[in-house]
Amino acid sequence: MAERATQTPAAEACVHADEVETRHRELIARIAHGDPEALAELGASFQRSLFYYLLRLIGDASMAEEVLQDTLLAAWNSAHRFERRSTVQTWLLGIARRQAHNTMRRRSLPMADFAEIAVLPARDPVPEAVVLAGTQREELATAMSQLSSAHREVLVLIFGQGLSYAETAQVAGVPEGTIKSRLSNAKRALRVLLAPNERQGA
Repeated sequence: MAERATQTPAAEACVHADEVETRHRELIARIAHGDPEALAELGASFQRSLFYYLLRLIGDASMAEEVLQDTLLAAWNSAHRFERRSTVQTWLLGIARRQAHNTMRRRSLPMADFAEIAVLPARDPVPEAVVLAGTQREELATAMSQLSSAHREVLVLIFGQGLSYAETAQVAGVPEGTIKSRLSNAKRALRVLLAPNERQGA
């Protein structure tokens, strides 16, 4: 009797991710044909992650919510231009980033001070996240507030949104090598900023 093939957890996760992406792309196609229910479903799927990303860029919850609605409206208007060269998540984050920067520029406001923003949402651990491990949320928020906006953003996109280097580069509009450099510098800066707290807790 032949043994039934089984998938590893990693393979199953990949299959699930592919199925989710296919569903999201179907929603984009429906939105492009003017289906408001598809937009509502897409918004429900990405509302939380987009809101946290915008909150970390803008630093104001009510404005982040406003920009989130602008993002969904922009997605409605541009769905017919989605070319499937990126994931739907990456595409939406790119729209959200542009909407946030446009809003802040119109209002002549600086980008977020991260000191008052909660730490990134919990995700499955990844090797590079070790620099953040064991740090109190207040300490991490204070340290992140001292980083440049570019360094804060790369941490949010990679650790908070779970994007790859290539996807992060697409959202930020810079080469992948720049993203790797920013991430390395951001982690190095965080280690320096958190070092005094680590010594006190030793």
